[in-house]
Amino acid sequence: MHDALNDIDLIIYDLDGTLIDSAPDLALAVDDMLQTMNLAPAGVDRVRDWVGNGSRRLVERALEHSGAFNADGAGSEQVDEALALFMDAYARHPVSRTYCYPGVIECLKAQQARGISQALVTNKPSRFIEPILDAMGLEGFFSHTLGGDSLPQKKPDPAPLAHVARALDIAPQRVLMIGDSRSDVQAARAFGCRCLAVTYGYNHGEPIAALNPDHLLDSLEELV
Repeated sequence: MHDALNDIDLIIYDLDGTLIDSAPDLALAVDDMLQTMNLAPAGVDRVRDWVGNGSRRLVERALEHSGAFNADGAGSEQVDEALALFMDAYARHPVSRTYCYPGVIECLKAQQARGISQALVTNKPSRFIEPILDAMGLEGFFSHTLGGDSLPQKKPDPAPLAHVARALDIAPQRVLMIGDSRSDVQAARAFGCRCLAVTYGYNHGEPIAALNPDHLLDSLEELV
């Protein structure tokens, strides 16, 4: 057994960029939104670097790139309009090009067999979680699933991690957060649990190793 799992009773996983590659479908929705607003499409390579801080921030980054919005607050009504367009577009095709990363299902099955509790904490809107898990064959592994709108706070705030651990009566020292981005590492540190980062996800174009997570893996299959 990998030493990342030593004395761990609960694993909390991120979703996008950790368990699934959803960037192609997110990019389709972003480009649909931009084209509806008569703006140039962004493309999947750019969208990969914008994922991880929730849908509103994804939309803001797309509009900032297009020159239609700046982050000082001007144009917030336009962001509201764009977010509604994005959500509608993504709801139509949330899993047409999304897939599980290699080793994910094997990892989830292995921890389930070991009796380690598993939960999902993502900044993705909660309405999309169940349909995606069902389509990817990931349903049934998680005791709790929290989206970015499930609580008033989302990652990098530690509140979602604390919420799950408290519900299961598990101390932070016995929790492992597995994610792919800065917000996952920061949430884990703020909560006081260990953090494992995967190298293949979305971290705004920066190498996740620079954040010095407790563990770094190229594949979740290493936890089988």
